[in-house]
Amino acid sequence: MKMKMKKIGVAIIMLLFVICSQMETVNSDASDCLDACSTACVQRDTRLMQRCDRKCQIKCGPDSKVEEDMS
Repeated sequence: MKMKMKKIGVAIIMLLFVICSQMETVNSDASDCLDACSTACVQRDTRLMQRCDRKCQIKCGPDSKVEEDMS
């Protein structure tokens, strides 16, 4: 009985390992940042909405991107 439980446990662990190794992560993109930021800019006043959109362009623009050291 103990041996059967060990085999089932090992099989479950192997299955989880295979599933986890096949998962892919999605890297966020500037368009995702701009989309998420502008979605939060819902205003009745068009002037405030334009101001918020401009802040999003500054926040999510190419100059705001942090470069990572890949070495």
